[in-house]
Amino acid sequence: MPITLIVEIALSALLIATVGYCAVLERRLSALRKGQDGLKQTIAELNAAIAGADASMRSLKTNAATITGKLEDGISRGRTVADELAMLTASGDRIAARMERAGTSPAPRPSQPSHLPASLANRLDALRPQAARNVR
Repeated sequence: MPITLIVEIALSALLIATVGYCAVLERRLSALRKGQDGLKQTIAELNAAIAGADASMRSLKTNAATITGKLEDGISRGRTVADELAMLTASGDRIAARMERAGTSPAPRPSQPSHLPASLANRLDALRPQAARNVR
């Protein structure tokens, strides 16, 4: 057998092995491409979800800032009213103390103011003793 024939048979065997390996490699690469397409779709959906979450966070921050401003205004007004009430209470306590020291009692009130209905005036009269006890 001539040496060239042996070399050609060896090269043919190597070429057949190479073609077989290329076929296997092609199948693996096509599977990888299919997986890559699925990954691209997943990444696109993830980007859309991130964009939606970002918009929601911006909306939440805006709403939180608005609500915080409203709450601060309400708290400020409440503190102002509380300060005024504390001042009025202290003033009423001082007046009651002065009247007690002087030994005078407040002027008697009419039993029924003319501008109030009888049922409301009766309820107010019933509350007066409680109010007097709360002041002392």
